[in-house]
Amino acid sequence: MKNKAFPALLLSFCLLLPALAQTTPAPTPQKPRDDQDEVVKITTNLVQVDAVVTKDGKMVTNLTANDFEIYEDGKQQAITSFAFISNVPNKTAAQPIARDKNKIDGPPEAPINPNDPHRTVAFVVDDLGMSAESIGQVRRQLRKFLAEQLQPNDLIAIIRTGGEMGALQQFTNDKRLLNRAVDRLRWNSCSRVGLNVFHAIGSGPEPDAFRCGYSYGQTGRALRFIIDGLGQLPGRKSLVLMSDDLPRETQEITTADLKFFSERPLPGQPDVPVGSSLDQFGNTRDLSLMLRRIAEKAIRSSVVIYSVDTQGLQYTGATAADSIRGDSRAISRGLTTLAATRSRLLWDRREGGELIARQTGGYQIRNSNSYRLDDIFEDQSGYYLIGYRPTDETFNGKFHHIKAKVKRSGMSLRTRFGFFGVSEEEAERKPPTVRDITNLALASPFAAQDVNVDIGAFFANDKTNGSVIRSFIYLDAKDMTFTPVKGRQQASVDLHGVIFGDNGRIVEQRMRGATISLSQSDYEIALNNGLQLTFDMTVKRPGAFQVRVAARDRASSRIGSAGQFVDVPNLANKKFATSGVVLGVGIDDAKHELYNAGARRFAPNADVYFAFMIYNAANETGALRNLVMQTKLFRDGKSVFSGPEEQVKAATNPGDLSRGFASGVVRLPPDIEPGNYYLQVTIKEIGVKDKVAPQVQWVDFEIQK
Repeated sequence: MKNKAFPALLLSFCLLLPALAQTTPAPTPQKPRDDQDEVVKITTNLVQVDAVVTKDGKMVTNLTANDFEIYEDGKQQAITSFAFISNVPNKTAAQPIARDKNKIDGPPEAPINPNDPHRTVAFVVDDLGMSAESIGQVRRQLRKFLAEQLQPNDLIAIIRTGGEMGALQQFTNDKRLLNRAVDRLRWNSCSRVGLNVFHAIGSGPEPDAFRCGYSYGQTGRALRFIIDGLGQLPGRKSLVLMSDDLPRETQEITTADLKFFSERPLPGQPDVPVGSSLDQFGNTRDLSLMLRRIAEKAIRSSVVIYSVDTQGLQYTGATAADSIRGDSRAISRGLTTLAATRSRLLWDRREGGELIARQTGGYQIRNSNSYRLDDIFEDQSGYYLIGYRPTDETFNGKFHHIKAKVKRSGMSLRTRFGFFGVSEEEAERKPPTVRDITNLALASPFAAQDVNVDIGAFFANDKTNGSVIRSFIYLDAKDMTFTPVKGRQQASVDLHGVIFGDNGRIVEQRMRGATISLSQSDYEIALNNGLQLTFDMTVKRPGAFQVRVAARDRASSRIGSAGQFVDVPNLANKKFATSGVVLGVGIDDAKHELYNAGARRFAPNADVYFAFMIYNAANETGALRNLVMQTKLFRDGKSVFSGPEEQVKAATNPGDLSRGFASGVVRLPPDIEPGNYYLQVTIKEIGVKDKVAPQVQWVDFEIQK
């Protein structure tokens, strides 16, 4: 029997059929909160800064404008605007949520709506300035943080400084992606620090930390790149810099650093700071300018920097790895010198991180092996916005110090160090191009919403095309510009898809256009039910990927985007694997076809049909694997339905057990509540001695009355 699995997926464009008339388009998205659009404002009418107030280590949230004073260069300013902004949905949201440790039962988190309260935190692991010893501890503490502290409305990124990176596309609340990012953290052989925090005395020369061409300037460039990305997101953001080695001054500056230092200076500032030291080759050893540039960029991007000295609590005396020779006097002097030198080294290495943290309103964690990530995270729960009207002297290009005070006793306040007197109007960049807007829509963790777009993405493989990530793209026809052409309704759309891999790098992208021409009757159906397109992108290796697609209406230039996590299995190892799950409103058993494949909106009491492909369907003996599957429905992280285990009846081509087509159906209860749900399909092999891990696939859908 010829396999005709998923033939509907091969269509480049199709109109949703009347069988989907029970569905309706997704709700119209709301605009982001106005108070979150910008936090730090430096305009001719308003200078606005954020501040955090604590008492006994706990955040204080009930103060008024009368409780504050704010100063610019020592002169008190009249407070003209004031607000407290909460980043958590309610008081209990900041507390850890108990999770089932059994990973198989935990559905993915729903995407975050930008107008809902949320915390946005980038954990930047400076693997260019970290020892192998510290990398191991960072992995442990980040895993613990993700397991115990991460909340559904937290937007997190884990980014390395020592590799290709993307900033915005790394942000997610999906623990699967975040845990994989932690698992990929490795010691960088180009690190400025060796295998251990301290190089053992008498063990030979220290490693050549610069043989790969990386340097302090590369760490600085990475931080600026990440801050640029964070600046595109709404509200107050945080960057947690985790590093063993970011000093203010260093003896090790390379030619690559000089290029970084020669970039455009801050307004009114020289290329090399006054008083900086130059070696005999003209290389500066002072990193202060680089760090001030980073802090200034963070201030204008509403980014608070926290630094974590990942050296932790270290013993500075001699250990078994050290070898100190000489007579008793020389050994005694050597031990004293060693402890003092290592103590000074610890101090010097963390000065730069402490500087940029303090200047942006954050703080540094040091002498802690736990890194106190929970304290940093709690500090993101909310903040005060304090604004005043600037004078003409404010915009003189010079640096202005900001100081805020809280009048009540027993409280401490942190805010940004200051800013350069250049207004945002003067510093405004050129208007973004269509390409800029499209790239932002693809990279941002928040979907662009001028056009209502949804996707269902999954892995698929066939002998002709190889492995692809296939996306069903849904467009709300009401957001598109249709014009009458020769008695038909016509619209044009540009599609741009990107697959993001490790550290946010692009592993595949594709662009194509489509002209949609509909009869008047089909146009009316499209207005009610939406449009569907299919979009394939080749994927050449296994792994965990983020897939994002942007759709632009050519006539109006409005853009919408959506994204999804896709796990691509390794088929070369001959182990059994499955594709993603596709939903439909019906199935043709003879042809093994789903009707309206990819439909993800259903009514109560409806049948939800699903199908998937099985790869490497034969076991070691060459027979078809004995597989069973179980379905579960989840809503808000809780199971609301659990079906029995059923035998998987896979349809295969004669003589070819490399792949098979399987399907099933779930009947929705008549009284099921409308809302967003996840369908989990677990497929496992039974009756074998060497059991393999079950295959677990998720697909989200909506129930609408």
